[in-house]
Amino acid sequence: MTDAYRLVAEIPAVDDYLRLRVVAGLSPKTREGASIGLPNSWFGVTLMFDGRAIGMGRIIGDGGTAFQIVDIAVEPAHQGKGLGKRIMAALMDKLNGEAPDGAYVSLIADGDARHLYAKYGFEPVMPASIGMAKRIIRP
Repeated sequence: MTDAYRLVAEIPAVDDYLRLRVVAGLSPKTREGASIGLPNSWFGVTLMFDGRAIGMGRIIGDGGTAFQIVDIAVEPAHQGKGLGKRIMAALMDKLNGEAPDGAYVSLIADGDARHLYAKYGFEPVMPASIGMAKRIIRP
């Protein structure tokens, strides 16, 4: 990996967050939602390339019993270089170092990303549990 990549322990800026979600194929979010949600992150990392944000990942939760890994994204031009692993490793280092014993860490694995997450000990919860979601849509 080239020295041009630098992982910083900070939540991405709103504009970077909104852009990275879309270019990485994640669902778009509103500026309002991002402006409220990002400051409430438990931890986040931003991956920089030549001074520009090209990747990110966050942990949200209550800080004690429940955590969720969200927003793992890398610009397509930089994918396939182990950068998702670098982001995930930083998030797991933070959890392993600071989350209380017994904390529950969850995530939603889209497509082949499940293979990356399995390397960090994540396992499917079915059939005992099933992930469920609801999106709030204003008329």
